[in-house]
Amino acid sequence: MKEIIIDEELNDDRAEIAGTVEHIIYQSEESGYTVCEVATENNELFTVVGEMPFLGVGEMIKAVGKWTLHQTFGRQFRVEYYEKELPATENAILKYLSSRAIKGIGPSIALKIVGQYGVDSFDVIENHPEWLAEIPGISLKKAKAMSDDFKMQFGLRSVMMFCRDFFGPSLAVRIYKKWGSGSIDVIKRNPYILCDEIHGIGFEKADNVAKSLGIGNYREERIKAGIKYILTYNGVQNGHMFLPLDKLMPTVCRSLATDEDSALKAIEELLSLNHITIKKYNGRSCVYLHSYYEAEKYVSEKLQMIDNFCPKIEAADIGRMIMCIESEFGVEYAAMQKKAIVNSVNSGVMVLTGGPGTGKTTVVRAVIRVFEELGYKIALAAPTGRAAKRMSESTLQEAKTIHRLLEMDFSNDKQPVFRRNESMKLEENVIIIDEASMVDTMLFAALLHAVKPGARLILIGDSDQLPSVGAGNVLNDIIKSDRFNTVELKEIFRQEEESLIITNAHAINEGEYPTLTSKNSDFFFLPRDDDESIARTVAELCAVRLPKTYGKDIVNDIQVITPSRKGNAGTDVLNSLLQRALNPKSEYKKEKKVRDVVFREGDKVMQIKNNYDIEWENDRKDGIGIFNGDIGTIKEIDAKNESMKIIFDDNRCVDYDFSLLDELEHAYAITVHKSQGSEYPVVIIPMYKFNSRLMTRNLLYTAVTRAQKMVILVGRAEVVKNMVDTNKPVKRYTALELMLSEYE
Repeated sequence: MKEIIIDEELNDDRAEIAGTVEHIIYQSEESGYTVCEVATENNELFTVVGEMPFLGVGEMIKAVGKWTLHQTFGRQFRVEYYEKELPATENAILKYLSSRAIKGIGPSIALKIVGQYGVDSFDVIENHPEWLAEIPGISLKKAKAMSDDFKMQFGLRSVMMFCRDFFGPSLAVRIYKKWGSGSIDVIKRNPYILCDEIHGIGFEKADNVAKSLGIGNYREERIKAGIKYILTYNGVQNGHMFLPLDKLMPTVCRSLATDEDSALKAIEELLSLNHITIKKYNGRSCVYLHSYYEAEKYVSEKLQMIDNFCPKIEAADIGRMIMCIESEFGVEYAAMQKKAIVNSVNSGVMVLTGGPGTGKTTVVRAVIRVFEELGYKIALAAPTGRAAKRMSESTLQEAKTIHRLLEMDFSNDKQPVFRRNESMKLEENVIIIDEASMVDTMLFAALLHAVKPGARLILIGDSDQLPSVGAGNVLNDIIKSDRFNTVELKEIFRQEEESLIITNAHAINEGEYPTLTSKNSDFFFLPRDDDESIARTVAELCAVRLPKTYGKDIVNDIQVITPSRKGNAGTDVLNSLLQRALNPKSEYKKEKKVRDVVFREGDKVMQIKNNYDIEWENDRKDGIGIFNGDIGTIKEIDAKNESMKIIFDDNRCVDYDFSLLDELEHAYAITVHKSQGSEYPVVIIPMYKFNSRLMTRNLLYTAVTRAQKMVILVGRAEVVKNMVDTNKPVKRYTALELMLSEYE
């Protein structure tokens, strides 16, 4: 066998290598990423890297990939796909079994098996495990376990080879665990079953499989899966709980290249299977994913139940407690603040809303103090880690993310689940949720499942900010229903009137133009005429002007927040500029290039999707889960182990496998949507012309209210004015307001 076989039919510079695995340098159980040494037939030794789960010493592999030159470890063969063959000689079989590739078999057991069965050892392990029990030290139970592991590994390999053009190894493992050796037949019969049964496989991936198998566009299963995909996409990307049938139908026909009769037939079948639910609102048929409908309906019913079964407390007693708290804290509450405190104590469900500087935090502190006096157990929570941290700092009480409050765990198929639910409810009598505008319907339903009867729920948020990223418009729907006690704080308190951030934010919210001419405040405007100069000025502010004026430590306090990813002053361009300005290339800093992005030690990065599997640790505890919007700094890049160490803002330390780097992006500049729930000492906002759909008043208001100490707008004054003039609340198809309003 030759060292390297170049196949002329392979594209570009791909090559084929074959040989025996001599040594496993590194292997990730989770992703299957492997670094190993392979010896060819003429004893040349090469480093081979890539996703090769269950690879064992002694196995013969034939792999297709590309030769690369690693900056530290030299020449490597990076695998795109591969095939494995079992060793054929006694010595090779002994070496393979001794490598512990099969659970329960080590060097001593391997020697006994090969000594007794020789080249037939694999056949015995797979088909006659009871024969292994004749060997001293191997029980029948242990022999069957060895056989099961052997069959699992080699059954999985055929599935992985079938799936290699469509999915990575981790998804292939999930498929095999679901359907075993029959996986390939299941997929061939109906590839769209993957959408329903395998977490992480959506319609587009299943559709690619179907197309490769020659399944036509009009197949019924494709249309049904496509309808669910469209409903899911509109929930995840656009925040809709449902789509009106008259909006759904043309989208289905156009996107799936099908006719109306076929689409209606598919909808009827999905309805009969309980995959979707159709409800009429104001005479209009509306189509939900069934889980979305159940969540929205449950939220409506549980909120009513919580509010109806709240034990009342005498108003005079509350009044006396408020007077004592005023004396204790040295404050005098305004009339609406007192109303908010009383309503919080005497309502099952209460909403406190208001803009910055209106005293929401002051009310929350008082409410906590009242409930402490009453002996109630209190839980504080927020949707994001940053919001929870800020809540802790402002109340001097522990606050958790909602996920942590509900004790997120994982099911057998790695799906996130909450330990706190209907069967194990939260112990607290009072649940206070900050930044409630960010909470989507599915997460809110999970929270309500865990709230016990008689407990109080207090929702705090700014209803004028952008709604949640996920489906629903919970806070606004609850307020609009007029079903629960709601207090809106509007008065800006004296100490806040001096802040132009506060007064400009309220002006924007009221449709008035902010003051852009002040030179001695916390709100500045730097006019620039074109996108390139806007971007250059933003980079100069971060790297030179602000550090020169306020000291170099201010760099850690700055967050650039842009309305859009796109354009010459969007996040894509700004992150590249800011990386060069704030963390330039250095011989002392290691790098890793992914796609067209270079990650460098010292870079500020953001997780861009929820990952419930990543383990983290800090000085207090260990845990799992890094979530969309979490920001951290790359502390170390370990090329040898194909990983990087990232420290997130709350001191969680995570080792990221290189296979997960698609979930990271630079965070020197982030979008307004990604900034929700967070506050930063200094916020810089480029004002350039971008997608007209995003040029809205509440997007500008949300961006400005992310700042604690300073806001700097850079760009065109007319863009600021256009955004203030464009009062277009985000349109979302939800029915929670209607459901709540129907209750007497």
